[in-house]
Order: sequence, then C-alpha cells, then structure tokens
Amino acid sequence: MTLTAKEVSEVLGPVDEALLAEILQTDATAAELAQAWAWVNSDEALIGEGRPLPSGKVAVLMDLLAPPEDEPDA
Repeated sequence: MTLTAKEVSEVLGPVDEALLAEILQTDATAAELAQAWAWVNSDEALIGEGRPLPSGKVAVLMDLLAPPEDEPDA
C-alpha cells in the first residue's frame, strides 16, 4: 500500500508540502520510508551491520531525505 500524508508525518514528523508531494509521488510504502529514514540518519551503523546499500524506492527516498551536500568553493 502506498504512503499517506499521515504516515509520512508519523515517520518523519512535520515536513513541508513540496517534500511531502515528492515523497508521495514515489509510491513507496511506510516500511520503505522508515528504512530510508534509518539509512539517512545512521548509514555508518547499518553498513557496519553488513547491510547492503539500498536500491529502488528506498534509494530514491534517501536522495529526497538526505541533507544537501555543500557545494565546493569556486
């Protein structure tokens, strides 16, 4: 079953409307969102447990949830 706005809020807390729309467009499940959130917040620990890097919808969600990387100085 695909995500609802309520499920997104339950996993992430409050999010802005643009991010919410992007997350909902992935057609991911609440379990996939929770997995992506766990990876974004503790990827070193999960890699240390020997878990493979995510792919598919989880990877897409990780890209949406990850903080922007600093741009290199020009």
